[in-house]
Amino acid sequence: MYELLGEPQLAVEIKKSRFIATCVHVDTPEAALEAVKRLECPDATHNCWAYRIGGAYRFNDDGEPGGSAGRPILAAIDGQEFDNVLAHVVRYFGGIKLGVGGLVRAYGNTVAECLRTAEKKLRVMRTELAFSVDFSDTHAVYGIIAQRKLIKESESYTPNGVDFRLSFEADLEDEIRTRLTDATRARIRWADAPK
Repeated sequence: MYELLGEPQLAVEIKKSRFIATCVHVDTPEAALEAVKRLECPDATHNCWAYRIGGAYRFNDDGEPGGSAGRPILAAIDGQEFDNVLAHVVRYFGGIKLGVGGLVRAYGNTVAECLRTAEKKLRVMRTELAFSVDFSDTHAVYGIIAQRKLIKESESYTPNGVDFRLSFEADLEDEIRTRLTDATRARIRWADAPK
């Protein structure tokens, strides 16, 4: 998945209608709706939009035929593998009807091209592991933390040992679990990491 940098904009003319796409990084649905208000052009014929924030999404056709604007905008966001993005497209009608298929292509392609050329960075998915070890195993845990450059989110001492919570890139989870299990000779006690 990609994270959007900046606020790219793209304007295209299709059969005398002008489409202007603006894409914005958003972290919550509320922030997305605030961005919609900010980007809205009252003089435009249509203000259509969609956002994707993890599993949450929403779209609006703003008077265009159902499924011809908001859904293709969302499909463009997903197709370009972005998350935490609102894409807003204003249309100034030029007098020539595009038909539903033409609108789907116009809205979807405008947003897809805007995102394709946007500044972005690869979003690294992270995960956490929480566990406890005996005092005698802490040195081995510290070694793995240093060697793999893990982030120690918390460390607390208890009468039975030390509780750790570590974070790291999600694709390393199996390797980290194996290393910790081997280093402690399977004496590690796993807990559920907070989400």
